[in-house]
Amino acid sequence: MSTPQALDELLRQLSSRTRRDAGPAPDPRTLIDWLGRQLGAEAALVDGAGTVEAATARFPPELLGGLRPVLARLSGGQLGAAASQAGAFHVRCEALGREVPRPVLVVAGPRPLTREALALTSHAGALVEVVRRARRADGLTLRYQRAAARVRLAVLAALMTGEPTLARRMTAGAVPPLLDAERLRVHLLRCPPADRGRIIDAHEDESGYHGPGLLVRCPVYDDHLICLLPPDHDAGGADGGPAAPLRALVRDNPDYALGISAAVPLPATAQAYDQARHALAVACHTSERVADYHGRPPLAGLLPRRQAHAWAYAFLEPISAAPRLTLDITSLALHFPRSGVARLLDVSRNTVTAHLGRVQDALGLDLQDPRGRAELALALAISDLPPPGGGTVAEPPPAPSLDGLLSTEAAVTWAHAFLQPLRSGTDGAVRQTLRAWIEAGADAQRTARDLGISRTTVRARLRTAEQLLQRTLLTPGPGTHDLVHAFRIAGRAP
Repeated sequence: MSTPQALDELLRQLSSRTRRDAGPAPDPRTLIDWLGRQLGAEAALVDGAGTVEAATARFPPELLGGLRPVLARLSGGQLGAAASQAGAFHVRCEALGREVPRPVLVVAGPRPLTREALALTSHAGALVEVVRRARRADGLTLRYQRAAARVRLAVLAALMTGEPTLARRMTAGAVPPLLDAERLRVHLLRCPPADRGRIIDAHEDESGYHGPGLLVRCPVYDDHLICLLPPDHDAGGADGGPAAPLRALVRDNPDYALGISAAVPLPATAQAYDQARHALAVACHTSERVADYHGRPPLAGLLPRRQAHAWAYAFLEPISAAPRLTLDITSLALHFPRSGVARLLDVSRNTVTAHLGRVQDALGLDLQDPRGRAELALALAISDLPPPGGGTVAEPPPAPSLDGLLSTEAAVTWAHAFLQPLRSGTDGAVRQTLRAWIEAGADAQRTARDLGISRTTVRARLRTAEQLLQRTLLTPGPGTHDLVHAFRIAGRAP
C-alpha cells in the first residue's frame, strides 16, 4: 500500500472511531497498533519520563534500556530523530511535538525503514501527538466541568442556609447573574438520573453557569434537577435561561415532571425549594405534569408576632450559642434525610448525626419523631420573621406554651383549611392512616402493623394525601411538619 493510500485509510479509521465513540478523542494505542501493522514492525509511544504510554502487543520493553540516552536527548529537544540498531532490531526514534519534555515514537523492525515507511511513521507520529493533545484537552474540560459543578453545588448550599453573601464569596469574583438578583424561583425537575448531566451540559455557558440561572444536580434525590432562576427570566426567551426548555422537556417526555416555586428573596431559597417540592408532588398527578406553587400562607406568619417570637426565643435559647455548622446542619436536616445533608455540606454522615445529637440533647427533642421536627421547624420559621413592632426594642411578653400559641383563631382557621381536602375527598381511611403514620414516627411499616393493613396500602394512601393536600409527605420536609401542626390544632380546637 502506498503512503497516500495508507494515510487515507488511517484518517478513515480515525474519523470512523471518533464518530462511533461520539465522546473523547481516540486512544493513541489505536494509531500505534495501526502503524505496527502497516510497517510489519513493533512500535511504542514513550512519554517524557521514559514510561511507555502505548505499544504494540509484541514490542520488546527491554529494548528501551539501551535507548535511554537517545530518548533523553530526543525528549529534551536536542534531537529530532535518531536511528540505531539493537540486536536484531533496526530502531527508529522520532520526537513528537514541540513542548518539552516531548514524547518519542519508537519503531523497531527486522530491517531498516524505507523512505515511504519513514514518511508514514512521521505522519502517524504527528497524528498521535494531535490525539494526545485532544485527549489532554478532553481531560481539562472534564476537570473544569466537575469544578464548575462543585461551585454550583456550593452556591446552592449557601443559599439553602440563607447566606447569599457567602455564596458570592464562594465564586471567587466570577459571580453568577443569579446572585445579583433580589428574588428567585426554584424549578424542580423530576427526570431519569442519567438525563441530568445532558440537560446541564446543554445549557452551561463559558462561565460554568446557565445564563441568568443555575442548574444543579440534586445531591439528595437522584431523579431531581434543581434550577434557580430570577423571576423576570423564568418565562424563557432569548436570555430567559433554561426555564422554557425545561417546560418543553416535560411536554415531550412522559417520565418528566416540573414543580415551580413562588418568587422569594434569595435568603429564602430553602422556602422556595420546599414550595417547588410541594408543586412537584402536585405536578406528578396532573396531565400537564407541570405545577406552580399556590400554597396557603405558612402557619408561622399567622401567629401573633410578639407571643410567637417570645415562644421561639425561649424554645431555641439552649442552642443560641451553638456553632454555625450545627445550626446549618439542623436547618437542612428538617428538609432532607441525614445522608442528603452530609452530601450537601460535604461532611460525613457521622458528623451530621453528632451535631444533631447535641441539638436533641440541648432542646430535649427527638428529631427522629416528626412531632419534634415540626416543633423545631416552626421555631426556626418564626425566628426568621421580622421582629414585632418594626424592630423596636420592647419588653418581651412571657413565653406562651406551644398549645397556647396554636389556639388562636388564625391558627385554628389555618388547620381546618389545611385538612379540609381530607374531609371532602376521602372516606376517612386516608385521614386515619395519616394520624397513625404520625403516631408511628412517619414509619410506614409500623403504621401498617398498627392498622393491620399492608405497607403498600399505607404508601398508596400517603400518595393520595399528597395529591389532596398538595404537600410532599413521602420525603422529609415541611409537608409533614404542616400535617403535624394541623392535626395538633384540630385535635384541641372546638
